[in-house]
Amino acid sequence: MTITTAKRFTIAEFDRLAELGFFSEDDRVELINGEIIPMVSKGKPHSVCSTRLFRELFKLVGERGTLRGQEPIIIREYSEPEPDFVIVKNQEDDYLSAHPIPSDVLLLIEISDSSLKYDQEVKLPIYAEAGISDYWIFNLVNNCLECYSEPYQDLQGNFGYRSKFIFLLNESVNLPFFPDLSLNLSKVFPKTLPE
Repeated sequence: MTITTAKRFTIAEFDRLAELGFFSEDDRVELINGEIIPMVSKGKPHSVCSTRLFRELFKLVGERGTLRGQEPIIIREYSEPEPDFVIVKNQEDDYLSAHPIPSDVLLLIEISDSSLKYDQEVKLPIYAEAGISDYWIFNLVNNCLECYSEPYQDLQGNFGYRSKFIFLLNESVNLPFFPDLSLNLSKVFPKTLPE
């Protein structure tokens, strides 16, 4: 019996496929652990949360960092995720020469409804292994913000975060690296429509 293994793409190979037109402009894919993964389509709550979050972060952060939405970041040789938002260190060329790497990332954010389990169980260890210090999940299933910090590796070689704090939608949270900036979550989570 022949055992076959799936092809793991490197970032260079993935980028070359994009350059060659292998993906159409409508294809929403990202490279995770060498696999080309289709990104989940966004529902209205996700889109509204994204719009509101962008508005608030832009007002808060201003010129103190660079806000990027659904743009690639480079993690090791086999992962090029496109998180919903990252706040990265300012660069003179705005990352024209290269996508941000983990040491550039001040805060990484995913907005999760149908992708919640994937963001918690697949992406979280990737971000922790990369040393991304602060990872937030806007959990639209339970209407809370999950704030992860202090990446670590356990004795079995698994990666995760030592610290997890939950903030409710009527609370505010300070931004990592900008302790003087506070995000009012009631201005981010979508308002519920009357029944």
